[in-house]
Amino acid sequence: MRIAQIAPLSEAVPPKFYGGTERVVSWITEELVRQGHDVTLFASGDSQTSAKLAACTPEGLRLLGYRDHTASHLAMLHQVHRRAHEFDILHFHIDLLQYPMFEDLNHKCVTTMHGRLDVPDFMPVYRTFTGMPLVSISDNQRLPMPPDVNWISTIHHGLPKENCPFYPESKGGYLAFLGRISPEKRPDRAIEMAIRSGTPLKIAAKVDKADQEYWDEVIEPMIHHPLVEYIGEINEEQKKDFLGNALALAFPIDWPEPFGLVMIEAMSAGTPVIAFRNGSVPEVIKDGVGGVLCDDMDDAVAAVAKVKTMSRAGVRRHFETAFTAECMVKKYVAAYEQLIARQGEVIRMPKAAAFTPNLGDLNGTARPGISVAAMPV
Repeated sequence: MRIAQIAPLSEAVPPKFYGGTERVVSWITEELVRQGHDVTLFASGDSQTSAKLAACTPEGLRLLGYRDHTASHLAMLHQVHRRAHEFDILHFHIDLLQYPMFEDLNHKCVTTMHGRLDVPDFMPVYRTFTGMPLVSISDNQRLPMPPDVNWISTIHHGLPKENCPFYPESKGGYLAFLGRISPEKRPDRAIEMAIRSGTPLKIAAKVDKADQEYWDEVIEPMIHHPLVEYIGEINEEQKKDFLGNALALAFPIDWPEPFGLVMIEAMSAGTPVIAFRNGSVPEVIKDGVGGVLCDDMDDAVAAVAKVKTMSRAGVRRHFETAFTAECMVKKYVAAYEQLIARQGEVIRMPKAAAFTPNLGDLNGTARPGISVAAMPV
């Protein structure tokens, strides 16, 4: 197949620092190329890929100092639309800017929804442009969306087997917290788990400006316990040892996590995950196999003892069965083939309601108006 991957321009593909979406786009692109597909990656010019690179900015916009990335993304979308005839599939990873511009090409488009979908501000677009074929990264992610959007598949993320190599034993015996310091990630719960279970905790996480107050007032006073060590940000190479030598990954989230890449990174290393039962967690962690699912702090503290008896080889097998890049791309190829098979069909989609903003629409409610011609999917 001739496939265009359209990436966010905020970071390079793969990202030089943080950037979960860009990392997933890289894994999809490289695996598609490995399988013999003709892939063009629309991304920043500092991206590294074995596909054909269509450079849409000199480098990632964040590193260039751009605050608003909208204009650059619109310019990229114009280029993609102009070249759309070159491709069988246009695969978008940039949220929703493409919806109106590509309504006439819905039959060859697919958009992976990488973020949380319970934001009322975006609902007018989801309600209006119902023809765009969508992929969710977990079934739970779909719950806030309008009932008539065009879901074609749920495809869990996957990563290359070699990215986080298998560690047959935990040499550190500590709980690991990896990611970002924020209220929804609940590092305070990880600290409580460690102290109540008498287990060391290492925190490798960044503090964004938006979360500085939370760090200053809640977390920083808690990290001075002898069992708690704050490391700060770590790079991809450091992550391998950090996860591989851990007794378990602490994933005590308190929000509807769309997926949670760090869970499959830990399982790839053979490290079980102690996770609160929120968002995608029950879809990713098989209780007693990939880790332990928890409903409250008492469960989480008891889980620390449970993971000590778990098979790290079994954790790795769970990862290999469901969460490799090869598994992920196999499902994407099936979704692409489904779209291509239907391109010759004439399918009547429900007419989209025009969105007329006024004071009554502050809750994101669309109202009937002029209908938009439905496109085949």
